[in-house]
Amino acid sequence: MDEDRYGSDVLSGDWRSKGVKKVRQVPLERDMVLEDPVSGWAGAVVGLEAGNIALEDWKGRTRSFPFTGQFLLEGELVTLGRPQAPVGRSAAAAPAGRHGSAPAVRHAADGGRLRTASGSFAVEAQRARVALPSRIMVEGKHDAELVEKVWGADLRVEGVVVEELSGVDNLADVLDEFRPSRERRVGVLVDHLVPGSKESRFADAVMRGKWGAHVLVVGHPFVDVWQSVKPARVGLTQWPTIPRSIEWKQGICQALGWPHAEQADIARAWQRILGQVRTFADLEPQLLGRVEELIDFVTEPQG
Repeated sequence: MDEDRYGSDVLSGDWRSKGVKKVRQVPLERDMVLEDPVSGWAGAVVGLEAGNIALEDWKGRTRSFPFTGQFLLEGELVTLGRPQAPVGRSAAAAPAGRHGSAPAVRHAADGGRLRTASGSFAVEAQRARVALPSRIMVEGKHDAELVEKVWGADLRVEGVVVEELSGVDNLADVLDEFRPSRERRVGVLVDHLVPGSKESRFADAVMRGKWGAHVLVVGHPFVDVWQSVKPARVGLTQWPTIPRSIEWKQGICQALGWPHAEQADIARAWQRILGQVRTFADLEPQLLGRVEELIDFVTEPQG
């Protein structure tokens, strides 16, 4: 019998990886010089915070990138492993906020006093207060992460906890369970709070309802909190307009040429956007004012 010209089982073994070059993983180290293959930004590693690494270029400018991304190291495409030693700056150089909030920064114009990412003066050497009974509630994870990054240090000083609603549709049920009162106020931040929207109808119903006296619902006009980040922070002059027939976040990623097929792609896209936010100056005023309004509402002294 002639020899089998096709050999044995062609599907045996690791046939999927044949011809595919594996990307090596290297431990992240401080001062390691990396290049983002998408933007071309290259710099030394100066920090790791909230799932993002900070790369500082030769001019002293810093940009953040998702730790889970791929980078060029001496011309080789690599992924990053967990660091074996701390990679951040010393506390004296840049006191970092906890839980992913942006670090406080000293300003010469303020006599060297520290300012938080929200622009307020940082309260140094003070521990976070015990949480107030009042709460700020936001629609989802991305809203919570953005509020934490910019206002996190201030909220901990005030003792304010931010909770996720997992959608404004759940607001009424959450309030029934929480049972707001004069001593247990609830401030709610809603996306796309414009006349005629679903969100505006929910907000109106809540404010007219049994908890309305102790609840404040405010919102911004953007379809999603992503749009509250100034487009220039991600290299745009304006955010793309996405047809209603397309899921907005997927449409944004597609318009920007970013992967968007899976939820993990959307998560990475958000981390990429969030990584460009350093202070309140990177956000649109329509969001800034609303968050400050909520903080004032839930921390107002009981008279």
